[in-house]
Amino acid sequence: MCSATIAPVVIEGRWKYVPRLCEPAILLDPKADISIPLVKDRHEDLKQMLDSNKDGLKLEAMKRIIGMVAKGRDASELFPAVVKNVVSANLEVKKLVYVYLVRYAEEQQDLALLSISTFQRALKDPNQLIRACALRVLSSIRVPVIVPIMMLAIKDAMTDMSPYVRKTAAHAIPKLYNLDPEQKEELIQVIEKLLSDKTTLVVGSAVMAFEEVCPERIDLIHKNYRKLCNLLVDVEEWGQVIIINMLTRYARTQFVDPNAGSEDDDRERPFYEDDEEIEDDETLAKRPKPMDPDHRLLLRNAKPLLQSRNAAVVLGVAQLYQHIAPRTEVSLVARALVRLLRSHREIQAVVLTNIASMSTRRKASGCKGEKDMFEPYLKSFFVRSSDPTHIKALKLEVLTNLATDTNISVILREFQTYIGSSDKEFVAATIQAIGRCASNIREVTDTCLSGLVSLLSNRDESVVGESVVVIRKLLQSETVGHKDIISHMARLMDNIKIPMARASILWLLGEYCDKVPKIAPDVLRKMAKTFISEDDIVKLQILTLATKLYLTNPKQTRLLCQYVYNLAKYDTNYDIRDRARLTRALVFPSQGHEDNKLAKHAKKIFLATKPPPVQQSSFKDRDQFQLSTLSHLINARATGYQDLPPFPEEAPDPTVRYVELPASFTPENHHKPSHPKKSKPQKMKSFYSDESSPEDESEDDASDSSSDSDSDSDSSDSDSSESSSDEDNESDSEEEEEEEPRFKRKVSGGSSKKRPEKHGVSQSSGSEDTDSSSSSSSSGSESSSDEEAENSEDSDEDVKKKKKSDREQRNSVPQGRGNRSNLDLLLDLDDTPPAMDTPLLTPSLGGLLTPSPSSQPSQPLPPGASIQPASAKFVPTVTQELLNRISGGGLAVACRFTRSPHLYSPRMTSVELSFTNNGSEEIRDISVGSKKLAPGMALHEFAGIAVLSPDTTLNGTIGVDFNDTTQPAMFDLVVGGRTFSINITAPIGELLMPLAMNEGDFNLNQIKLRGMNEQCGVVSLSSGNKDIKSLVNRVYETANLLQVQCSSNDIVKFGGQTASGKALVLVSLSLPQDEQESTISVNCEKMVISSMLLKEIKSALKRD
Repeated sequence: MCSATIAPVVIEGRWKYVPRLCEPAILLDPKADISIPLVKDRHEDLKQMLDSNKDGLKLEAMKRIIGMVAKGRDASELFPAVVKNVVSANLEVKKLVYVYLVRYAEEQQDLALLSISTFQRALKDPNQLIRACALRVLSSIRVPVIVPIMMLAIKDAMTDMSPYVRKTAAHAIPKLYNLDPEQKEELIQVIEKLLSDKTTLVVGSAVMAFEEVCPERIDLIHKNYRKLCNLLVDVEEWGQVIIINMLTRYARTQFVDPNAGSEDDDRERPFYEDDEEIEDDETLAKRPKPMDPDHRLLLRNAKPLLQSRNAAVVLGVAQLYQHIAPRTEVSLVARALVRLLRSHREIQAVVLTNIASMSTRRKASGCKGEKDMFEPYLKSFFVRSSDPTHIKALKLEVLTNLATDTNISVILREFQTYIGSSDKEFVAATIQAIGRCASNIREVTDTCLSGLVSLLSNRDESVVGESVVVIRKLLQSETVGHKDIISHMARLMDNIKIPMARASILWLLGEYCDKVPKIAPDVLRKMAKTFISEDDIVKLQILTLATKLYLTNPKQTRLLCQYVYNLAKYDTNYDIRDRARLTRALVFPSQGHEDNKLAKHAKKIFLATKPPPVQQSSFKDRDQFQLSTLSHLINARATGYQDLPPFPEEAPDPTVRYVELPASFTPENHHKPSHPKKSKPQKMKSFYSDESSPEDESEDDASDSSSDSDSDSDSSDSDSSESSSDEDNESDSEEEEEEEPRFKRKVSGGSSKKRPEKHGVSQSSGSEDTDSSSSSSSSGSESSSDEEAENSEDSDEDVKKKKKSDREQRNSVPQGRGNRSNLDLLLDLDDTPPAMDTPLLTPSLGGLLTPSPSSQPSQPLPPGASIQPASAKFVPTVTQELLNRISGGGLAVACRFTRSPHLYSPRMTSVELSFTNNGSEEIRDISVGSKKLAPGMALHEFAGIAVLSPDTTLNGTIGVDFNDTTQPAMFDLVVGGRTFSINITAPIGELLMPLAMNEGDFNLNQIKLRGMNEQCGVVSLSSGNKDIKSLVNRVYETANLLQVQCSSNDIVKFGGQTASGKALVLVSLSLPQDEQESTISVNCEKMVISSMLLKEIKSALKRD
């Protein structure tokens, strides 16, 4: 049978390839009416797949099209075929169609407008992803005709139940504003509504829309300021950067400068207070004012973000502290910035630019203690051989700024090693850095000068030339001239070819010609011979040298000077000719102008004392730009850059940030006390209990009684919360995020002075808000008690009735600010130490003092307190073969997941490797070679095996951080000089760690992970998986989770978290009574993990 071939045929003036069978050639007549099969369109197969009736073909076609778009290929020709499938019933196809339309809707506006009715119908789709995609496509059609439709769609999406849709609406606002700026007033109303949203998914996008549309409307931020600060930790990384930049500008306009008057505060004060002079009003006015509580709230809530994995977030917090924090607190960001130096070189360049600018600014300020910010991390800025040139230059800049009297010896020793580098540009920058250190630190000037002189004998011409330039600057700043150095440099004129170095030597000879009267004329004689071939900068210095020598030694250099002037008179450069005419008129005045005043003072003009050059950092002029901005990085004003506003002299009214909470709504299934009580502001209590007055005791008794009643109400609230519906739980969590304490907390100190109450309760609420802002989710007892205190209107009769019993309880129960987690205590390091209920280690008693059970009543745990790591309930014994004995030359390698955290890092999964020698000879030196890991993954090696005897099996454990992905961990196994490639792929269930929790915490977190973070499915159970025990065991075999004790027998719940990212994973299975199908739901913020885990559990439950 003859096979088909491809032959070129001329069709319509072009060469095309058509299929042809192996037949005898036939001569075609051009005039004959013969149809030749034309080549199909290159996307014809995709169009046919999109027009088919099978969803599988459509899905495959869309995947290929999206792949083309991802690779940068043009797929706009397929727009008509793709847009027809926007009405597809298949959800996966519809999602991919919307992804394609977002990309090409702006280019194919006419065709997109034909389907606008379909997009409008999709805005009402039950699926939140479809609604969001439809709005995104609608906002991508940049046609003024659809502006009213876009506005209506945004307003509808603004009130959508899904946070993802509201987030998409916020992203569509800037697009609509750019299309029609006249819609600004209506868009501001939408932005105001979105800014009041309590969902962390929406807040960042709302602030982005605010910055794009109306950044001048600062009044929209006032009432949302505290909420933004409290939610800052929980917002996604992109939103954190946007919010931090906005709050930085807000703080610069609403708070006074915390560093104002700090310079006067650094002066030395007398030891005894009696020796202090009476300060007048002006001195008191210059004193630094106390920081606003809202100012402190922002700084405290931004501090935990220094541990973020995102470099942009860390840089945002660093610029926040740099621009609005007290100078004594800016040093907190140093450790985080140094940590970023281990990232990619692009990130290193940006971070080092900011560090260099910060160190230059703090060094120029000259305040006490400010030079030590990066000094403890001095070795982190040492140059590595693998660093690119621009990174080396930035590190040199930082090292030069950090040079002090104590560490200059270490820095100069490091610079000495850099001079031997092969990078000429880096060597030149190092010599300049040595010169800056010598000019800034006078104690090492002579040492640096002698070292630079020794470099003049270097074989490298560029090193010698740069050394000459730096020596010239140092000699100019020295009061005593160095005759020997100048003479030595004059002898190098014949060898140095770099124009700048030759010009520097000539300038030194002219400036100090009186110290070398015999050498300077001879150098001028040599330079006059080569004047024509010299560079322009050298010619100008030759003119200057000739003029100075004539003024100091006219007898010996008169003719030589005139000869140089004549040469310069006919030079091709205008500057040299003009310089020669000017200096000749001053030195050799024409006849009749001998009495010229300028000619008489020529010696004073040319030989005047010059001020020493000031060697400044190149980063000094970057202070005008805000840190971590593009303008700061390129040292030029970029398009759209706005200057950072200055601090106001007087702080604006802080009451604009105080928001009154609405009256609380109590659902019917919530049981709360029928007599809410008023709680009075607590007075400042004395340090010693004997000094308290009877009035104070009565006030304390009243407050204790109210706190006890509040705790009772809290316990009732927590008891009823478990029986409430999901909507009630969600509303309670939102109320807890919005509530703000109203009263001052007690402060135990050495004095009982009261603070001036300028704003009354409002001021106290601000200070209380700062104390509770380290986490957005505070304890439920505090929020519910404060809410009842605000809404209470009854009398205090019940308080008086319980005064006696409360006084007895007050003596036995220690007072505190409520139950706080360890994370809250770690984040509030700067606060007054609270009275904790945790055991305290007291040195005086020599042990742990734990409250007795009888002295302290049991209280319900706050939300999330029951979630603790646990051990695995099932350890798999099945091994996975990694290397068979035939490929390994007798060595067989298998792996097994032990489901235990690795000792090296809790983020790593432990994998046990078993090495079996099936051969007859010993196998030596088994170890891990090179690693081929995906970005974000890490691998900790096992201890090498020296000898593996025949018929012997040894085990080794490695730790793998899979970064919450199913990508394989690839590495080379080195066995006695041979290398084998090993791939370890972890099932999705092995990437989890079990967590123990109660049902209340499970339900609370499951509500937070609804929507697109939830994957549901239905599975038909096999005959052996219909009872609870078998179901639980099958889930244990599939995933490393832990069962949650439930109050219902119809559902089984499991809890866990991802090993690397610590993201919660919640699994719930419904137990059918009569039916054969079970409903499974998996909740996780990482949708890939939840979908894959759902598939594995479904397949496991189907097996017998």
